[in-house]
Amino acid sequence: MKAGMTLKRLRVISLVLAAGFALWQLSMRAHAQKVEKPRTAHPANKTESKPANNKNEAAENNAEYAARVKEYTTQPYFMTEFVDHLPASDKVPSPDKVLGYTIGAPGHLTYTKDMYRYYHELEKATSRVRTFIAPEKSEEGKEQMLIAVGDEATIAKLDRYKEITAKLADPRKISDAEAEQLIGEGKALYWASGSIHSPETGSCEMLMELAYRLATEETPFIQAIRKNVIVLITPALEVDGRDRMVDTYNYRKANPDKAAPPLVYWGHYVAHDNNRDGLGMALALSRNQMKTFIEYHPTILHDLHESVPFLYTSTGTGPYNAWLDPIVIDEWNLLAYHEIEEMTKRGVPGVWTHGFYDGWAPNYMFYVANGHNAIGRFYETFGNGVADTMDRTVPGQSQRDWFRPNPPLPRVKWSLRNNVNMQESAILLAMNFVSNNKDRFLKNFYLKSKRSVTKATNEGPAAWVIPADQTRVVEAADMVNLLRLMGVEVHRADRDFSAKDQKFPAGSYVVRMDQPYSRMADMLLDTQYYNVNDPRPYDDTGWTLGALRNVKTVRVTDKGVLQAPMTLLTKDASVAGSIGGVASATAYLINHNAENTLMTLRYKLKDVKIAAAEEPFEAGGQKFNAGTFIIKSADNPGGLKQKLESPVAESGLNAIGVDKLPEIKNHELAVPRIAILHTWTNTQNDGWFRIEFDRLQVPYAYISDQIIRETPNLREKYDVIIFPPVGGSAQSIVNGMPMRGAPIPWKGSEVTPNMGLGPDQTNDEVRRGRWALYSHHQYRSSSH
Repeated sequence: MKAGMTLKRLRVISLVLAAGFALWQLSMRAHAQKVEKPRTAHPANKTESKPANNKNEAAENNAEYAARVKEYTTQPYFMTEFVDHLPASDKVPSPDKVLGYTIGAPGHLTYTKDMYRYYHELEKATSRVRTFIAPEKSEEGKEQMLIAVGDEATIAKLDRYKEITAKLADPRKISDAEAEQLIGEGKALYWASGSIHSPETGSCEMLMELAYRLATEETPFIQAIRKNVIVLITPALEVDGRDRMVDTYNYRKANPDKAAPPLVYWGHYVAHDNNRDGLGMALALSRNQMKTFIEYHPTILHDLHESVPFLYTSTGTGPYNAWLDPIVIDEWNLLAYHEIEEMTKRGVPGVWTHGFYDGWAPNYMFYVANGHNAIGRFYETFGNGVADTMDRTVPGQSQRDWFRPNPPLPRVKWSLRNNVNMQESAILLAMNFVSNNKDRFLKNFYLKSKRSVTKATNEGPAAWVIPADQTRVVEAADMVNLLRLMGVEVHRADRDFSAKDQKFPAGSYVVRMDQPYSRMADMLLDTQYYNVNDPRPYDDTGWTLGALRNVKTVRVTDKGVLQAPMTLLTKDASVAGSIGGVASATAYLINHNAENTLMTLRYKLKDVKIAAAEEPFEAGGQKFNAGTFIIKSADNPGGLKQKLESPVAESGLNAIGVDKLPEIKNHELAVPRIAILHTWTNTQNDGWFRIEFDRLQVPYAYISDQIIRETPNLREKYDVIIFPPVGGSAQSIVNGMPMRGAPIPWKGSEVTPNMGLGPDQTNDEVRRGRWALYSHHQYRSSSH
């Protein structure tokens, strides 16, 4: 009886508390304008107020723009005083003056060429803005832009501030006293990067308004950012995918009664996985981010994403990456909880952290910063993908939790402008916080760099050695060049050396752990041990480069290795192939050592008759593996050695001339005609296949299921058809998308100028299934 009464009382108390909390939330939102906001230049919805304690009178606000922002925002609590207005300027054009519409307006997504046009107009109008072009163009030849915003004096001395951050990034070259002076003189660099994921469309729009606001607004809040922070902006990281996304949206608007084409291609190669290229650097966008980071050494890189409601600011749940300096994880939390507190004060619902991902894997783009002693972070905001306002139901996993005390609303009318407001308000809070604490963040950057330099003696290991006497020397050099691309210093041993009981030959690569980016190198070369008792991981648990590339690496704890004679590489490692052995060779042998360039060589020598050994053998006093290339002079008359010289040298392989061949089993090595087959539902995985085939210069045809269906005799055109994993069920792969309604095209047009990768990747109807693979053709592998 008492227990029952107790339970009833507890239920009543719980209901009362829940109701009380709900009323408190509503009260907070209703009165946020009055009691919770700190003093700012622009109290909400007042368009001509003047900032307190500001030496310069603020410009009048653009009342028309503010009215449209209010109209496009679905609820007052999705607005803050940072975005409810826009300064008016008779010299600097606001986005609507160039684009013809307000940022976040329904029905409008902006192409990259128009974004760039706006940023160029901004640069021409104010000395507070400069634009730059990234080192590499996209795979489809489009430029990627970088914008710098700060006060006039800062932008005029941008090279000096880059010099300061470069010095702080390498504590070996300065004293602590010099560092203190540089920290006082320097500026924090806050890099906001938009739309790596093409369907996440809001950041590209928001960043244009942010740049204008930072360049023109004269409130103390914004002035502090301009004075102490250099804001870098990447308008759209995946430029090809951004333009295709706008194409699909414009097609939808032009054809409201038809199904829109799916965004089957984002970038030229991959889609969502472009944010999993932080280890391989296979994509131009990844290399651009890395090269830009190494040029500027920004304090913070902020990657802007969209998925969960309403704003997730990254900290992760753990387990955290064990190779990071713990300071950076503290900084993630410092920035996140500042944003959460300030947004919650203003009555904004659904701003939270901790959940969503773990913080273990380093394969994301923002590890460009985390792996280099800076701060890499990201947002996930609620996005509609398109510029339409729609009713949304919030997923159940976004309910109240200990780390989400201010959850999103269960149902919401959501607009692109809501998304812009959330992103811009929060990132301005972060930028202002950094501006008020810029010395703290620069000191931490210097300290993390300094601790990385002392890693060899304080934490270990002392170094990683990539021995010169290993089998895959070409792949080893390629791995070294990947590390160098990431800014890691690699040395080469001048002569043989020892470390404890280990001996290494001259020419071995040495990655010292007494360098600024030792943590990144150790993170990539070490072995990962993910605890089986930890929660299910968000992403990869292991990524050891040596194991992935079949390259031998040795972890050396003996600090004596640092005294070995070695020379720093100042250019990429390379391995030149050669032709040796007897002068008048009966045959040339190229050992099969699992180098990837063997495939490249076979296609470069496609007109040369080559056999492959089916068993190991010895010849000319050397041992050769099964699979060794056997190139007989008798089978290839007419200057065989001259034909081999250039391709062999470029491949990094060695051809050994022998005057006598043993009797061994072998077979002719074909030069197969390869096709890579794609579906019209998922091209992500075939993109990774294409990247590697292109890198190795292995020719292939890229074909769709239409080619399969329309080609009467596939064997006449192809010897091998590779069908990469595509996801989905077997039935969905075979049947494709349902054949309902009008045809769904994927092709260039006036409305969709960016669709298609080539003549074979355009189609008037993408929904027909792959049943042709099974019924139309009986395509069996041959016995050989």
